[in-house]
Amino acid sequence: MASLDLDYTLDSVEPMEPFDRGRRRKIRWGRGIILAAAALYFIIPFYAAMQFSLEDIQGHFSLQPLTELFSQPGFLSATWLSTQLAVVTMVLTMLLMVPTVIYVHLRMPRFRPAMEAITTLPIIIPPIVLIVGVLEASPLWLKSSPYLLALVYVVLAMPFVYRSLDAGLGALDVKTLVEASRSLGSNWFSTIVRVLVPNLRSALLSASVLTLALVFGEFTMASLDNWTTIPVWIAFAPTVNPRINTLVAMIFLLVTVVVLMLLVSFDRSQSRRTRSN
Repeated sequence: MASLDLDYTLDSVEPMEPFDRGRRRKIRWGRGIILAAAALYFIIPFYAAMQFSLEDIQGHFSLQPLTELFSQPGFLSATWLSTQLAVVTMVLTMLLMVPTVIYVHLRMPRFRPAMEAITTLPIIIPPIVLIVGVLEASPLWLKSSPYLLALVYVVLAMPFVYRSLDAGLGALDVKTLVEASRSLGSNWFSTIVRVLVPNLRSALLSASVLTLALVFGEFTMASLDNWTTIPVWIAFAPTVNPRINTLVAMIFLLVTVVVLMLLVSFDRSQSRRTRSN
């Protein structure tokens, strides 16, 4: 009787395998359709903008706007200023947010809902209100420096950076890592730099890309502070050919996407090396 029951159970299980395979294939097809639709949503407008930028009057492909770009007055200085602000903003944001988020996770876990509410304020408060208040309260020597924008950009980037770091720390057993490092004689600085930061590599890279995209795309604060960054130059550039303005916007968008892809590929290669070792 035992052998008959065993045969019966095996026969009853076998017909379920084709159903499971078909269901998995349907799920994969659904993901592919969603990803394809999302890709088309971004690729089609980008292609249309590039086609408008690189066509001449007769509708033929031409690189003339690209050759004229570097000779435009103020373009190189605006690019250099935006690059400086992006680097300073990323450094200040990481120095401020990484220890803060780690401290909240370790010492004040009940304060995390309050931190989430606080970090949403830069999204709620309009940028024009924020920059007007900062210009009224800032001393004259800081108003005359372009790095005032970097300080304000740190506040604007705070919601995105905090959530990226919070998600990265949430995937780690931070308390165990810190206790193990401290028990081996490491101080807090060494624990953060040598233990936690390498495990937060993906979160730090995503936060850096978000900060970079924010600095290269912010217009309101830079224009009210009378500094010509790339978005301000695109809006008020003294160009005869309007296609150049669109071309500059698409180039910086493409650069941001390329940087994101390079960082993601670098992170994957590093994770594969650590797994192999």
